[in-house]
Amino acid sequence: MKQQTFTILKPDTVMRRNAGAIISRLEQEGFDILGAKRLHLTVEQARAFYAVHKDRPFYNSLVEFMTSGPVWVMALERDNAVEYLRRVMGATDSQKAEKGTIRAQFGTNIERNAIHGSDSPENARIEIGFFFATSEILR
Repeated sequence: MKQQTFTILKPDTVMRRNAGAIISRLEQEGFDILGAKRLHLTVEQARAFYAVHKDRPFYNSLVEFMTSGPVWVMALERDNAVEYLRRVMGATDSQKAEKGTIRAQFGTNIERNAIHGSDSPENARIEIGFFFATSEILR
């Protein structure tokens, strides 16, 4: 069954000019791109998006990193999209990510790990809605 998920190609990906390669990989993995935007997150946007982590010790450095340069945000769709994207991305810590995953290939460490992906269908809906109006999601 088709399902939507959300991803962010993080500042390290954009800075290192790897966005195209990752987008190509996502398409090769069967994802349809329903919406995409290149943005430079404000501190307010990053704080709001990552509010779930506000009490974690890494919150401030995450906000600082995510506002350090442009990102690509994308709404994606395919069968079993959330779980499949998480598998294709690899472990959060790029140095522990399985060979062949996006994070193993393009990430550097646990923070500069190239890509974010929704962790549940519910969060995918919330995250897509954070960045996209319904009219911007095209099938």
